[in-house]
Amino acid sequence: MATAARSDTFSWAGTDKNGRKTKGEVTAASSAMARAQLRRQGIKPTTVKKKAKPLFGGGGKPIKPADIAIFTRQLATMMKAGVPLVQSFDIVADGLEKPKMRDLVNGIKNDVASGAGLAPSLAKHPRHFDDLFCSLVGSGEQSGTLEVMLDRVATYKEKTEALKAKIKKALTYPTAVIIVAMVVTGILLVKVVPTFAKTFEGFGSELPAFTQFVVGLSEFAQEWWFIILIGIVATVYAFKEIKHRSVKFSEWLDQLALKAPVVGTIVHDAVVARFSRTLATTFAAGVPLVEALESTAGAAGNSVYQKAILQIRDDVTTGTTLYQAVKSTGLFPNMLLQMISIGEESGALDEMLDKVANHYEDAVDNAVDSLSSLMEPIIMSILGVLVGGLMIAMYLPIFMLGSVI
Repeated sequence: MATAARSDTFSWAGTDKNGRKTKGEVTAASSAMARAQLRRQGIKPTTVKKKAKPLFGGGGKPIKPADIAIFTRQLATMMKAGVPLVQSFDIVADGLEKPKMRDLVNGIKNDVASGAGLAPSLAKHPRHFDDLFCSLVGSGEQSGTLEVMLDRVATYKEKTEALKAKIKKALTYPTAVIIVAMVVTGILLVKVVPTFAKTFEGFGSELPAFTQFVVGLSEFAQEWWFIILIGIVATVYAFKEIKHRSVKFSEWLDQLALKAPVVGTIVHDAVVARFSRTLATTFAAGVPLVEALESTAGAAGNSVYQKAILQIRDDVTTGTTLYQAVKSTGLFPNMLLQMISIGEESGALDEMLDKVANHYEDAVDNAVDSLSSLMEPIIMSILGVLVGGLMIAMYLPIFMLGSVI
């Protein structure tokens, strides 16, 4: 079994076809291969030096899906402007700030410059370019409409990332406030309450029940705070590991998310929007419906709907219309069903699905804004009860002492 050649990054300087001085970076297995790649691109290298790797495996910030979306849009813009593919990579790479993203783009460029197709070059990086992405790009290469397909893929990635951002927006604020509330409560119990407790020792009378409860809670927190902290971290870590490793637990969480009040509606609308957007993009790219449904199932983001979409794929394979197959699941809204029916009859299924995707993306956006407005007073109330309750418990004996005097 052959082993893959190790690639390194080389910094180079030289002259281009017009004799102008230029420089950049290239990924290759050796200095000689780096020079050969540069010569194939019409560059005469004068110096080629291997870049030193970070001591602790650094290399800057990690690549995020949003970075891939921006890269796809930039590449699509260059291609539509008539810029050659390899030169488009050079222009895009020069404007990138993240070293890891720049290395990724340069690596793809070198593969393309060596004669490989764009889709196979992207497929070498499955962590950043999934099967759906590579399939759509491959369809564009085969049909000779790569610039059009890149534009569609860019739009798809932008819409998908915007939808994810909207959902994260709904969860970030309450999560951050809850964490702050827990930290503030912990500091009060460990640092502030003990000061009051020492003062109460000289009162010579029994403390109110509420104050006794808070003092006891403070003593427990002081003695076991490290164990409590480890328990919280271990619980969060165990939750992530079980969710990642256990299919049944992950499916149970997906079902729970759909049944949750308010949040369930947002998750449902987001899945419908993602289903419509992905199916519209793949179908418009000329991907057969059965293969498009398989790609759509992988992008569903919820196991309940993923199983339903795979069932739709099986039904369509046996000759059932898409409308009947989607309707039989009982999970998708009537609007989507009617638009699919109209699209099948008129031959404009991708356009109808695109309209549905736009509608439900707007619905998610509005629901997130409403949820944020609803959560603010609830969170403020929780903060008031926690912090205010602790303060009342501490000052209650002082108030009682004043009334006795």
